[in-house]
Amino acid sequence: MKPVYHDLIIRPIVTEKTHRMMEHQTYTFEVHQNANKVEIRKAIEAVFKVKVERVATINVHPKPKRRGMFIGKTRAWKKAMVTLAEGQRIEFFEGANA
Repeated sequence: MKPVYHDLIIRPIVTEKTHRMMEHQTYTFEVHQNANKVEIRKAIEAVFKVKVERVATINVHPKPKRRGMFIGKTRAWKKAMVTLAEGQRIEFFEGANA
């Protein structure tokens, strides 16, 4: 069975901090909770056609939240910070500056 790489990468995370990191070829993604570094590397290389040098993963734990008398938690998710080889780029906003 062929691996489905599009299911591993959920969405890119674009904040002010990650936007600054993009200048240094480091991109941040929300990934599937059960994905490991090797699978994430293969998925990024296959989907975006780039060469990945390094993958760092972080498990983001749920935080307690309250809405009046109701108590709950945010969801748990996994974040992957992917460093690309020199000269490689991923274009998220193609044509946005046009």
